[in-house]
Amino acid sequence: MPSIVQRAMAWSGLVVIVLTFAGFILARLLPVPPGANLNPEQIAEFYGAHPTATRLGFLLASLGLSALAPMTALIGIQMLRIKEAPAALAILQIIGGTCVVIVTVIPTIIMNVAAFRPHRNPIVTQALNDLAWLLFVTPIGLFFLQEIPIAVAILMDRSPRPVFPRWVGYANLWIPLTFLPALLPYFAKTGPVAWQGVLVFYLGLATFGAWVLIMMWALLRAVRQQTDEGVHEPLRGLGSPLS
Repeated sequence: MPSIVQRAMAWSGLVVIVLTFAGFILARLLPVPPGANLNPEQIAEFYGAHPTATRLGFLLASLGLSALAPMTALIGIQMLRIKEAPAALAILQIIGGTCVVIVTVIPTIIMNVAAFRPHRNPIVTQALNDLAWLLFVTPIGLFFLQEIPIAVAILMDRSPRPVFPRWVGYANLWIPLTFLPALLPYFAKTGPVAWQGVLVFYLGLATFGAWVLIMMWALLRAVRQQTDEGVHEPLRGLGSPLS
C-alpha cells in the first residue's frame, strides 16, 4: 500500500477529533449534555430549541466518528508487521474497531431522528434519547476488543525497531479501564456515573480523544519508519497473513 494512502488514513484521526467535537458543540452536547434525569418535556425542549443547528451538529459528529474506520484498518495493517504477534490479533482489532464505529455512529443518527420531528410526543422523544445515550456510552466491551489486541501485539514486538513504541501498548491497556464507569448508567440518572456524569461522559470523551491522537501519532511514525526501511507492503516477508 503506498505510504501516501497510509498517511491519509492515519490523518483521519484529526477528522475524528475536529468533526466530532465540533458536532457535539453545535448540537449542545458540550459543554453540558442533556441529563438522564430530565423529564420528557425538557428533553423535547432540548431537541426542539435549535433544530437546524442540532441536526447539523449530529450530522457532523456522525461523519467524524465514521472516520475511525480508516484508522482501524491502518492499525490492523501495521499490526501485521509485528512478526511475533499472531495475525489473529490484527483481525480481532479490526472487528472490534468496526463495531466501535457502528455503536458510536448509530446513536448520533438516533439523536438526529429525535431532532427531526421536534413537535412529536415528548415521551417518544425521551425514549429515542434514552436509546441513543445508553447505546452510545455503555458498549465498552467493544473498545476492549479493539484496544487490548493492540496492546498485546505491541508488547510482543521484540524487534530492534518496533512498529509501535511500548508506551503506546501500555496506553492501550490503561485507556480502556477509564471506560469501566460507563457500565453503570443503567442504574443511575444523576451523579458521576449517570450518562452525563463526569466519570462517564467527560472522562470517556477525554480519554477517547487522547487515544485517537496517540494512535494517529503512532501510525504516522510507523508509516514513516516503514518508508525509511523501504518496505512498501506491510505483509511482505510475513508469509500467509493468517500465519
